[in-house]
Amino acid sequence: MATEKTMVQNDTNSSTILTIRMIMQGKEVGSIIGKKGDNIKKFREDSGAKINISDGSCPERIVTITGSTDNIHKAFTMICKKFEEDLQNTPTVPKPPVTLRLVVPASQCGSLIGKGGCKIKEIRESTGASIQVASEMLPNSTERAVTISGTADAITQCIRNICGIMLESPPKGANIPYRPKPVVSPVIFAGGQAYTVQNQLAPVPSPEIDYNSQMNKLAGQHMAMAHPVPMIPTAQTVLPGGCMAMNGLTTLHFARPNNTAAVPNNQQTHEMTIPNDLIGCIIGRGGQKINEIRQLSGATIKISNAEEGSADRKVTISGAPETIGLAQYLINTRISTEVCGMGIR
Repeated sequence: MATEKTMVQNDTNSSTILTIRMIMQGKEVGSIIGKKGDNIKKFREDSGAKINISDGSCPERIVTITGSTDNIHKAFTMICKKFEEDLQNTPTVPKPPVTLRLVVPASQCGSLIGKGGCKIKEIRESTGASIQVASEMLPNSTERAVTISGTADAITQCIRNICGIMLESPPKGANIPYRPKPVVSPVIFAGGQAYTVQNQLAPVPSPEIDYNSQMNKLAGQHMAMAHPVPMIPTAQTVLPGGCMAMNGLTTLHFARPNNTAAVPNNQQTHEMTIPNDLIGCIIGRGGQKINEIRQLSGATIKISNAEEGSADRKVTISGAPETIGLAQYLINTRISTEVCGMGIR
């Protein structure tokens, strides 16, 4: 193959350095590191490649391998063999294939796929590995996931082909790398106890139920699906929209909203300021999410148009106190899940 020849030529050029990035889960990372770091030390020494692993505050970790194509090939050979050994020691029958998820700049994915899919088909046929390129970019990045599975040998040959293509077709334009985010569950406060919410529910408010009754019922629904956490007696800051900042994290509470203005017929209005880059998660595609929040809360919600030079959008919520409180809660939940990378759609 042409890519094979290109890679052999580049291997002789010590100045040609390539970086391959992968997404891995904790167990996979533990297998690479080994006891007291023995495995990763050996992989680094034997391959000559630089192998770095992102910090452990996220469920997903980024493993970065840098070196010549020969260094990278050696490193992947050892890593895939280790994963294959791990799978052989599992009781699962039949044994699943080794699977890796690469992170590739979207501008290079076209070269990897080829015209009409000819290149990716050629790689599958020549290596025996399964290779799939995600159609969507990873969150907050210009990169896409490339999933490779098969035997250890098939994957390492597939990686060699991919290295050749990446050298022949460098990234175009600026690339925003994918960075996993720590998952922090939204927190609700009820009855003097804090609860981390593990599942997002869709409560339906009733106008006949008073504010406290509605909030207690909603809290009870979440408590059934939540894990209690101890209250932390620290300094707290109330933020716009009924959020409370505690230890640097944004949490949610059921206090009656402040900064409200009274209007006729026991109606009130409340304003929230939301960053432009988060307003989309509240509106949703075609206004689907904001319409759901309106229907669930019973509140009237208006979002101001974007103003030139402003980084924020104003959200005005009108209605009875209980409908405003529930609308705030639903909006804050959307923001919290978006910020934490949970991506509810």
